[in-house]
Amino acid sequence: MSTHFPTVPVELARQNAAASDIEHPLPLVLVVEDEPLIAETLAAILNQSGLAALTAPDGSAALEIAQLMPPEMLISDVAMPGMNGFELAVEVTKAIPDCEIILFSGQATSSDLEAMNHAIGRNFVTLVKPVHPADLLARVYERLGARGFSMPSEVAARTQSLYRLPTEAGPNLSTIL
Repeated sequence: MSTHFPTVPVELARQNAAASDIEHPLPLVLVVEDEPLIAETLAAILNQSGLAALTAPDGSAALEIAQLMPPEMLISDVAMPGMNGFELAVEVTKAIPDCEIILFSGQATSSDLEAMNHAIGRNFVTLVKPVHPADLLARVYERLGARGFSMPSEVAARTQSLYRLPTEAGPNLSTIL
């Protein structure tokens, strides 16, 4: 059974803005990615790991959603049409100073991402794609830990098994992950 996590239309976010006054029982993570399959995959991983994830297809939609429903964390691709991930992260931290930020890119090396961070005078968490789901979840919960959110024990056990999966399943599966 396939689960589909569509991008949240900005209009829907506007209609539900009143709900943002209610404390989220789960940490809210806004995923910004212009590739729908990647955005949906990240949202599925996060939603199944004790978080509430929304997706946005670009920086401008993400900014509007973030202003209506402030997330605890923003996870964004760096290379996107229009506003890039670093520009988005700067704007989000202006509007929501305590929002945790994780940026990732498949088109840059870790030294490129560090140089971009340094150039804008920020220290955002940066990851190079592809990111293993267990590594992503570890970084997400590491950043959210300062806010009192910890990885649920069943998720922690599941992420440990993700590390063993490629070697136990054989070479075909290891190329997929």
